[in-house]
Amino acid sequence: MMCCSSRRPGAALAVAAFLAAATGPVSPLLAQATPEAGPVLDPNSPLDPLPGLGVDWPDLTPQPGEPAPAAGGVTTEAGADLHYEVRFDGLDPEELELITAQFDALSTLRAGEKQPANVAQIDRRAREDADLLAELLQSRGYYDAQVEPRVTPEAGRVIVTLAADPGELYRFAKVEVRGLDAAPKQADALRQAFGVKPQDPVDAAAINAGTAALRQRIGQGGFPFASVPDPEVIVDHESKMATLVLNVEPGGARRYGKIVVPPGALFSAKHVQQIARFRPGQPYEASDVEDLRRALIATGLASAVTVTPEPGATPDTVDIAVKVDRAPPRTIAGELGYGTGEGARAAISWQHRNLFPPEGALTLRAVAGTREQSAAASFRRSNYRKRDHVLTADVALSHLDQPGYEARTFLLGAGIERQSNIIFQKKWTWSAGVQLIASNERGAINTLTSTVRRTYLIGALPGTLAYDGSDNLLDPTKGFRLSGRLSPEVSLQNTVFGYARLQIDGSAYQRVSDRVVLAGRIRLGSIVGASADRIAPSRRFFAGGGGSVRGFGYQAIGPRDADNNPTGGRSLAEFGAEARIRFGNFGIVPFLDGGNIYRAALPDFSGLRYGAGLGVRYHSSFGPIRVDVGTPINPQKGDSRITVFVSLGQAF
Repeated sequence: MMCCSSRRPGAALAVAAFLAAATGPVSPLLAQATPEAGPVLDPNSPLDPLPGLGVDWPDLTPQPGEPAPAAGGVTTEAGADLHYEVRFDGLDPEELELITAQFDALSTLRAGEKQPANVAQIDRRAREDADLLAELLQSRGYYDAQVEPRVTPEAGRVIVTLAADPGELYRFAKVEVRGLDAAPKQADALRQAFGVKPQDPVDAAAINAGTAALRQRIGQGGFPFASVPDPEVIVDHESKMATLVLNVEPGGARRYGKIVVPPGALFSAKHVQQIARFRPGQPYEASDVEDLRRALIATGLASAVTVTPEPGATPDTVDIAVKVDRAPPRTIAGELGYGTGEGARAAISWQHRNLFPPEGALTLRAVAGTREQSAAASFRRSNYRKRDHVLTADVALSHLDQPGYEARTFLLGAGIERQSNIIFQKKWTWSAGVQLIASNERGAINTLTSTVRRTYLIGALPGTLAYDGSDNLLDPTKGFRLSGRLSPEVSLQNTVFGYARLQIDGSAYQRVSDRVVLAGRIRLGSIVGASADRIAPSRRFFAGGGGSVRGFGYQAIGPRDADNNPTGGRSLAEFGAEARIRFGNFGIVPFLDGGNIYRAALPDFSGLRYGAGLGVRYHSSFGPIRVDVGTPINPQKGDSRITVFVSLGQAF
């Protein structure tokens, strides 16, 4: 970066002048003092002029005809505290705007502007900030800039004016970036990345930004060992021109060699290569190295990761040395929640994220709630055979007592998926799996009878495909999402029969101001191949609740049996719209939802139920926490007038 002179010569001169004054005759500011205690300052004595400063103390005495300060207002005594205001003079408005942020961050006047100060303090701050403003102007290319501080009274306060004379703007007569001939294919792109050219102002910020951009670009261009030192700037004050020389040593373009890990490393070189987005023989790019570092941290098994380019086995290759500091592999987590219709729910889990290396995690989970009791074990191997692919296996035993059915279920499942996460939000995700389910369930057969209990044996091949074009996983403000789920299933209940479940979800987000985001969603579902009374109640569609139509209880929408219990159905249609209004870390969300369940295979969009309400959001560092309170606009018999939903993340 460019060298700059010291920023505080005025303060040193003031101190020297004060000491010189102190060695002369005793000032009236000094009262009687003992040798042991030293001189004692009398705050009510008038200020003597300080020689060598070049500026007299401002005369704050009211002139004839001017009103005296009101009681409690500004006084003119030397020790009095005064309020002041900072103004600038002599600067072009555009130039002033460019340096205002830097000045405000470094200014001693700005730091104490809201606090009263005495005349001596104000004068000292003004001199220091005059030096600061001059240096900021010089860094912008005004090498002859001079700034004079002026302290004057005005309407019961002090006005500090920094009067600047910028002088002529210095420009570059010549800009030389040497050494790029060693990278002929990228020389033009590298010069363009640096950006500084002849006739540009001698602007230190632009030079530093150009140097940083050149260092980044040359690394991305395949030169891991390039040397880009700080440029040398020579200023000619007579011609008011400057010359810049930057000596670049590219060090030769390289291609990837091998991954190198220390003995006993957390991950083998083979597994790290599996995670990396580059392969041996491809041109080196610095962004690939940073991507690998972030991906290793995302495993949750590393507390720190160092990825360093090293000379390879041949002059044209670069090896990548990876050092991973281990993080604690075990986690115990708890969860509490409540939803109208879903009841209270508490969950606890234990996880070992590397019980089966590499990245083979085992999770044990238990849930106790008013409507759910379950125990489950899950195996999950991340980065399975390929980056971002996850292999899963599950076994679970559960008891669910939902408004639409009651089920005691045993499940075995396995699958492979490509998931999105907060660190790497992916455009496309998918999953494919297999499930074997044995379930004893009590639910309604149709709308004319009461519930009955049956046992079902089900085999399913669920699959999903999703596109995420939003800008944030938990709190999107623009873009859209679209997903589809297809699950062909075979069921054994007296006889064997098959059917297929299809569901499509879409949502869109649009920011309309800095504080307001409009969001909307739709959901359509269909089951074809079997009648509703043959399908297990837990495999039917239901609507209502916090992730569905808010204002209605969980599973409360749709056809009901003779005892007024929800029966579920073969098709559904839902929509939702809300305005997300944010105030700092908090927000409010008025919403309107609607939907219905149908016994036919396709929804006919009749008899839609509508719910409306207001939500509150707290935007934490890991995503919004939501509390939604809704009410049904056209309720059915037995519907609650108020529903409450609490969860992490937006509703959709």
